[in-house]
Amino acid sequence: MKSDHRVNFIRMLRIDAHQHFWIYNESELAWIDESMAALRRNFLPADLQHELRAHDLHGSILVQTRQTLEETLWLLELAEHHPSILGVVGWADLSSPEIAVQLKHLTGNPKLVGLRHIVQSEPDDRFLLRPEFLRGVAALEEFGLAFDILIYARHLPVAIEFVERFPRQRFVLDHMAKPPIKSGEIKTWAAGIRDLAAFPNVFCKLSGLVTEADWKQWTNDDITPYLNIAFESFGPDRLMIGSDWPVCLLAASYRQTINLVQDYILKRAPERAAHVFGGNAQRFWRLAAP
Repeated sequence: MKSDHRVNFIRMLRIDAHQHFWIYNESELAWIDESMAALRRNFLPADLQHELRAHDLHGSILVQTRQTLEETLWLLELAEHHPSILGVVGWADLSSPEIAVQLKHLTGNPKLVGLRHIVQSEPDDRFLLRPEFLRGVAALEEFGLAFDILIYARHLPVAIEFVERFPRQRFVLDHMAKPPIKSGEIKTWAAGIRDLAAFPNVFCKLSGLVTEADWKQWTNDDITPYLNIAFESFGPDRLMIGSDWPVCLLAASYRQTINLVQDYILKRAPERAAHVFGGNAQRFWRLAAP
């Protein structure tokens, strides 16, 4: 079983809580369609290093994009060779009856901090509540692993049912459940966010927002109402800043993406900014300060 890391808050880390690497392969990354042609190339640690340094970030959390054990092992291998990768959110088949065996093997590497399943792409909108998937998620606590919830706004009611079943499991909501920023609709999404945030074991990543807005002409004012709901619902001690790089490049530079959230938090809760900029991620994933 994976042991918890003792967190040293004497020095809070500054962390990008959500980014990706890949070696581009059309068949394995089929979600990158013609509208995303800029992403049809390799993105590797050397490509991100400049951005981390420019924003005084100690490192990042590397998140899976392909649902294969091979990719998870590759991400962990990258983490062994690049200290800026502070943790890996990988994938394992949580619906498999052999999930405990998979987790025992994977958690031999201390850089594995959590798992994710691309629930947003499942044809069954109630996928999270499938009995075999629930059994797999129930195994995560034993191995000290968190779970990233990747869904669209329409899945929020199911996510609430899902989270309610696991009061001791650590969850983090990716990309604020992809609010409909481009259309400006907010009421239904906001109600779901408030209900999900009522569970204290759920954190939220302030990430992936620029690509939910109009890619060519978004403004901070378009996104601020959604940040307000997340802030009021989760509070500054359960929010994390994340770039969703390189996907964010479809709509904004790394600097624009980070500054969007950073400027908002500095205005809204400057005294808690260090927590949103990394302290909360450090605590959630139990990362030890260097």
